[in-house]
Amino acid sequence: MNTQTTRRDLLRGGTAALTAASWSRVLGANDRIRYGIIGAGDRGQHDMGLFMTNKSLDVAAICDIYAVKIDEAKSKAPNAKGFSDHRALLDMKDIDIVQVTTPDHWHAAIAIDALNAGKDVYCEKPLTLRIEEGPPVVKAARVNNRVCQVGMQQRSGKHYLRAKAEYIDSGRIGKVTLCRTWWHGNSYHLRKAPESLKTQPSNLDWARFVGPLKWRDYDPQQYYNFRAYLDFGGGQVTDLFTHWIDVVHMFMGQDIPFSAQAAGGVYNYKDGRTAPDTINVALQYPGEYTATFEATLAPGITGDGVEICGTQGRLVIDRAHFEFFPVGRNAQSTLVKAEPGPDPLTQAHIDNFLDCVKTRKRPNGDVLIGHRSAQASHLGNISYMQKRRIDFDPVREEILPL
Repeated sequence: MNTQTTRRDLLRGGTAALTAASWSRVLGANDRIRYGIIGAGDRGQHDMGLFMTNKSLDVAAICDIYAVKIDEAKSKAPNAKGFSDHRALLDMKDIDIVQVTTPDHWHAAIAIDALNAGKDVYCEKPLTLRIEEGPPVVKAARVNNRVCQVGMQQRSGKHYLRAKAEYIDSGRIGKVTLCRTWWHGNSYHLRKAPESLKTQPSNLDWARFVGPLKWRDYDPQQYYNFRAYLDFGGGQVTDLFTHWIDVVHMFMGQDIPFSAQAAGGVYNYKDGRTAPDTINVALQYPGEYTATFEATLAPGITGDGVEICGTQGRLVIDRAHFEFFPVGRNAQSTLVKAEPGPDPLTQAHIDNFLDCVKTRKRPNGDVLIGHRSAQASHLGNISYMQKRRIDFDPVREEILPL
């Protein structure tokens, strides 16, 4: 590699020094796509169902550390091979694309393994569990010339793109000074393990689930509700804020904050969780605006959304609609609803990925986009854990020392 290649060149993939690996199998417009799933839990099987709407796709392999999940997924794709170790799935030379829907602590390692094996990858968010994991995943995608889509499905949502064009890109909103986001009462963070998991099933590979983390004995809650434990996931910040800060990045055209501050704690659910049940995060960006996130699991408080506040109006958007409120005493708001359907955003995102698998274009939620949105979220969690303001160098993408 050219010694003048910078770290930012590696992340952007914009240097001739990154020689693309050849396609393991070149796909034409009429070729069938061979698809493997790594992580066949609730989200994994949901995404699998959306992938299967594409009639040129064959589900070839399913991997999970719990055999029950493999059997559930195989009931929808009986010809698929089952695996408990993702490396065995990746050894299948005829697999073209891989979906990574494991718990967060496995995302980066499995994505890198898949990219290095010549597979295109659809990885659910967050792309990473730790801030330092991002650059190696981006590098693996670029060096191997792979398509890597991260599950930031708002990037493919028609009403998000319309709102951006009509109110942000046009300048109708004025100068934006605050991007406020919230997501309260997400029930996934309050899941209780069912009776069937109270003792470790013989066909659940707990050692494989723990993987690279410090060993601990089987705990049904840490398996079933991994998002509540910071060893396995980043809590509400990386699970929920990652989506909303990505919307902010998409709208504002900036994706690297220069500071982060957070406050919160386990205020109500004293059940052994390590991720806060209540959290507030504030990020500052070079474009002279602040992006905030607030979330609580307190009973009875629900709702989520993004509010972009400008000098000429404010835009409120979520997955169901957007509404613009112009400045002025008698000004009328404009309401636009999203497309109907069970999950039109993720369906559009998966369709975009499959199209890029054949065209070799960059997908809407490219790996660099996924890295930057996870990175911003990680800064919030680091501030929370270190109980201090985090200053971040947006050029070198490094936390500045105290």
